[in-house]
Amino acid sequence: MLSNQELWQNTLISIEMNISEAGFRTWFKDTAILKQDNGVVYIGVPNKIVKDWLSEKHHTFILKSLRSFDDSIRSVEYTISKNIPRRVSNESRSTINSQNKNQLNLQEMFIDKRDNLNPRYTFDTFVVGPFNQLAHAAAQAVIQNPGIAYNPLFIYGGTGHGKTHLIQAIGNYLKKTNSNRKVFYVTSERFTVDYINAVKSGKGNNFKDKYRQYDVLIMDDIQFIADKERTQEELFHLFNALYDNNKQIVFSSDKHPNNLLGLEERLKGRFSSGMVAEIPNPDVESRVEILKEKAQQNGFNINDEIIEYISKEVPGNIRELEGLLNTLMCKTQLKGKELSAQEVHNVVKNSTKPNKNISVPEVVKKIADFYDIDAENIYKKTRKKEIVRPRQVIMYILREDFGVSYPSIGEKIGGRDHTTVIHSCEKIKNEVKEDMLLDQELNQIRTLIHN
Repeated sequence: MLSNQELWQNTLISIEMNISEAGFRTWFKDTAILKQDNGVVYIGVPNKIVKDWLSEKHHTFILKSLRSFDDSIRSVEYTISKNIPRRVSNESRSTINSQNKNQLNLQEMFIDKRDNLNPRYTFDTFVVGPFNQLAHAAAQAVIQNPGIAYNPLFIYGGTGHGKTHLIQAIGNYLKKTNSNRKVFYVTSERFTVDYINAVKSGKGNNFKDKYRQYDVLIMDDIQFIADKERTQEELFHLFNALYDNNKQIVFSSDKHPNNLLGLEERLKGRFSSGMVAEIPNPDVESRVEILKEKAQQNGFNINDEIIEYISKEVPGNIRELEGLLNTLMCKTQLKGKELSAQEVHNVVKNSTKPNKNISVPEVVKKIADFYDIDAENIYKKTRKKEIVRPRQVIMYILREDFGVSYPSIGEKIGGRDHTTVIHSCEKIKNEVKEDMLLDQELNQIRTLIHN
């Protein structure tokens, strides 16, 4: 008789082979069989929205898959649990499924804590088009001659344009081609926090030694250090130390360094002294290639005419295109066949046009329901962790997806100061780059809001 862990692992393999990769990652991650009792299988899920989705959309298939391994099972119940058992190891999994294509190399899925690099961000998965050719060419020059060509390299552009992917691809390539090369990726917010903590604990010299040891330093979202005088002072000296020793430095920002308010002129001069390249919104041709590449990566067959239609109708950034593609994949998987042209048109219409008209209370309610908390608590002056996190996500979504101003968000979410809103948005924006679970949560939330 199979153990609960083996039974669920076998079931997941069966499910994974019959739905899209995106759908599997979104709805079946962090699930497990908690117990069996008189033919009833109790499946642990991380939150209410996953519980509702599995029970409404996948229940019959889950029950059928379970019964294919144990015909004594007669029903399934879904239970929200914060203590879901971890999946079996790669070694155990390999005994269950020997087909290489269905196995995941977990080493390739997670951030390397030694350098903070995401192994998924490589040049092989970076789609090059007219809109980002200059930035990509500059990155190629850097990896061919690090520390000499284009030092520093400064990439700027709006949210979702692929800046983080490109600058981390530089780090991953340089690390791969020389295992002795010390590469480190950090957001400017993390750098600031590290510096403040080091000063407070009297370990300022340790901080300096840590950052001066790297051969390649990649710093994301440099705009966060605006108006932070002490952090800018430390970064200025760090920059000089690395530059003088031909160590490669890479920065990213949402604006050209000369347009960053609150940034010292001497830093602006340093940032502009190498190569400054913009990544603007992708053009139609590039959006077509991006959609094709992302669909191929997910094993999703999509008609060229539909890709052309989406590329012309959705002039947004890469992240918005990926979100729309995920929605199409989920709907196709639920329907069990290719969507009609009209259905695709409806998805595009619902994903783009109504966004500006949705009310703040609606967004608050949907996200509060996702985290299984009372929406009224979002507006209260409380610092409870279970409330603070959803509130930060709400502020981030209102800003990123709907373009609501910082002061307006603060006013509508309990009368908070706009600086609090800025901090919350920046915090989520930085964390989502390194936290795969948070990224999946945001994808689920966007699916709920935009449909």
